[in-house]
Amino acid sequence: MTKEEIIKNFDPNQPGLADASLFGLPFSAEQSEIIIVPAPWEVTVSYGSGASEGVNAVFDASFQVDLMHQEFPDLWKLGIFLDEEIPDWKSKSDAYKKLASPIIEALENGENPEERPELKSNLVKINSAGTQFKEELKQRISNWLNQGKLVGLLGGDHSTPLGYFEAQAEKHEEFGILHLDAHMDLRDAYEGFTYSHASIMYNALKISQVKKLVQVGIRDFCEQEVEVVKQESGRVKVFSDADLKKEQFQGSNWAEQCKVIISELPEKVHISFDIDGLYPWYCPNTGTPVPGGFSFEQAAYLLTQLAESGKKIIGFDLVEVAPGENDWDGNVGARMLFHLCGVLAKSQEKNTGDRLIF
Repeated sequence: MTKEEIIKNFDPNQPGLADASLFGLPFSAEQSEIIIVPAPWEVTVSYGSGASEGVNAVFDASFQVDLMHQEFPDLWKLGIFLDEEIPDWKSKSDAYKKLASPIIEALENGENPEERPELKSNLVKINSAGTQFKEELKQRISNWLNQGKLVGLLGGDHSTPLGYFEAQAEKHEEFGILHLDAHMDLRDAYEGFTYSHASIMYNALKISQVKKLVQVGIRDFCEQEVEVVKQESGRVKVFSDADLKKEQFQGSNWAEQCKVIISELPEKVHISFDIDGLYPWYCPNTGTPVPGGFSFEQAAYLLTQLAESGKKIIGFDLVEVAPGENDWDGNVGARMLFHLCGVLAKSQEKNTGDRLIF
């Protein structure tokens, strides 16, 4: 059937099709305008683990998401398809995570892994594997972008989108990153791992096409990271959770703050969303939860305002969703993923329908 015939015959009021793609949608990759690339990778996890299971958790929960989104009622008609995972990413992540664990343990015990030949050798292997993963992801992302698809990345930990940033750099002379997170992620090779989840934005700043990094909700950082912000001389703008809350307590509202945040971004924007930017009760099993944060509705409002600002969203990644004993984390992740698809499509002037007014 053609895509038009599928839309005509598909009932969005019914539960998602069991054999369908993300959100229970019936479209193939070719028929879908939005492609979600799964990246179940978390080799350098330094606290709680489980982010590599986030892809499956979000996928399973996505079938329970009603397709009538108030902001984007026709979004589902564009088609959203979960790409096939490169077969060995998850198995390699599990294997190299086991090699990384003794290195982290040695550091926590005050030892220098460089002085232990086995650990030193394993560190080289892990960093090499990170390079290979980055290049494979970059190639996969570029393949879809070159086909004219809108692309989102679903992690995995926050180390995963670096290859996506590099793919963006090959297509755009300059762009900014809107970074929603509890952490700055500006550490240089944290714990010796070049591609640590805590180093993603440090590595992103090495890409000359990244004109501006705007961080929102930050509430956990170290001295080294603050120095990076200072050294970048305005290239990094931080909206800390403490500053945002102080302004709110003194009378500023979120709508006003969102305008200021968006004004700091250049014309083209990639959204990098670590789920721990939200209040911890939304995704309590994320790897490194921190008290404070913003609500689901605040994040969604900021993203919608960005889409309506005239600036162009060129892609997004959603990372650090980790499942717990129930499907709550996956549920929250799936709903934020759906909203991210909506703002990406709207910003790219796709027909997502008019906002529903009740």
